[in-house]
Amino acid sequence: MSSSKSFSSSLPERMGMEQGKLNSEIEEKIYQIYKDFLLRVTKFEELVAVGAGLLAGFQQGLEYLRRCPIDRTSELVKKIVEANGTKRVKSYFDAGCINAHDGVQNISKLQTCKLGLLDHLSKANSMLSGVESLLEDVTGAMQNFNGTLSPINDEDFGDRLNEQATANTKEVASSQLQRLTDYAALMGIVYCMVKQDYVMQEKIVSALNFKASSVELESYCLMWSLRPFVNDEIMHQAWKLIP
Repeated sequence: MSSSKSFSSSLPERMGMEQGKLNSEIEEKIYQIYKDFLLRVTKFEELVAVGAGLLAGFQQGLEYLRRCPIDRTSELVKKIVEANGTKRVKSYFDAGCINAHDGVQNISKLQTCKLGLLDHLSKANSMLSGVESLLEDVTGAMQNFNGTLSPINDEDFGDRLNEQATANTKEVASSQLQRLTDYAALMGIVYCMVKQDYVMQEKIVSALNFKASSVELESYCLMWSLRPFVNDEIMHQAWKLIP
């Protein structure tokens, strides 16, 4: 009889210890996933910075090709042209006020920047897929938290033991669960922001062409750099969870 009582009193404690150990392992796993998640988000942001440079290059190249010709009706310009009517100046006017060599270079620059932006989207999308996969991993780990032990067959006996085990580990489990909930919640929020940021970039790149107006190009560059869907405060909060 005493042996049974001893078993009854020690089993909840062992269950609590085992559950606590398993929960700690799950917490460590989620923490590692969280750090990997933020690392991938950082790499995504590095890609965004590279993309911003390519977009600016496309804007500069296009603006050069369609810049306004010299106003030959201006008296000042007339005097300068008359005073420096060299073959080079005449060739420049004949070419439509565009240096042929520079024109070829800027056309090549436009093509390079557009291809670079398409490559950027491919890399960013791949990075985003990795981020999404980690979000799925942490969701699965969260579902295992506090649910890793098999139930006891004797329902009445099992209920009593579970109540005791729950009482002994409630405070610890609650603290762990709160931390894990914070990780998972922030990962979900950050993923949504980054996803919307990527969709915006995709739309901008698809809209780029030689007919895009100067105002459009300026707006695209501004929106790309502002990243309106990304909340810096939330990003800072996410990094604060890393000791």
